[in-house]
Amino acid sequence: QVQLVESGGGLVEPGGSLRLSCAASGLTLEYYPIGWFRQAPGKEREGVSCVSSGSDTTYYADSVRGRFSISRDTTGNTVFLEMNDLKPEDTAVYSCAVGPKYNLCAYPVLPFLYNYWGQGTQVTVSS
Repeated sequence: QVQLVESGGGLVEPGGSLRLSCAASGLTLEYYPIGWFRQAPGKEREGVSCVSSGSDTTYYADSVRGRFSISRDTTGNTVFLEMNDLKPEDTAVYSCAVGPKYNLCAYPVLPFLYNYWGQGTQVTVSS
């Protein structure tokens, strides 16, 4: 049974940083494309970033490029989203998701291309 568990969210002031984690069980993340998504109240789910299976190919939404960084820890079967210079508009529930095995990720990062989802972690950017 595939399970994804996000952690690392919280309350941070503008300009601050957070590191989100997505820990997987039931599959080996290295062989799957991983996406990070966010959804703010009253807004549609937005693809933030993705990393392809078996490679370091990554994509970022324009709104986060240069501030966010996605990475894998193959040893720990975990994917991270490092978020720097956070802004109030980054406030949302952030979720990770896994796509079909051996697939590459693409831009834009579209939710319907991903099969398994975590429950999400809240990120609030406020002073």
